[in-house]
Amino acid sequence: MSAAKLGVEARHYDVIVAPVITEKATMASESNQVVFKVRKEATKPQIKEAVERLFEVKVEAVNTLIRKGKRKVFKGRRGVQSDVKKAVVTLAEGQRIDVTTGL
Repeated sequence: MSAAKLGVEARHYDVIVAPVITEKATMASESNQVVFKVRKEATKPQIKEAVERLFEVKVEAVNTLIRKGKRKVFKGRRGVQSDVKKAVVTLAEGQRIDVTTGL
């Protein structure tokens, strides 16, 4: 099926930046949750719609968090990491997303 048939629009790709692949995110996948890095302006309904359209799954809940940027020293230069917004998406029973394949 083409992307237009599924109702996938370019704005859905703009909402979700990347999947988060960490040990903690992998443990969350055992309880039917997937973690994504999303745009700071994205709202929970926008995130839910984007995940449902892009991955063809049923989303039950979306929880968001903003990790504040840290001060870091890299090669003697001081800098500040950017703030990052993450979304923990809970999928309906029996639904799966394989984040290792990409979009």
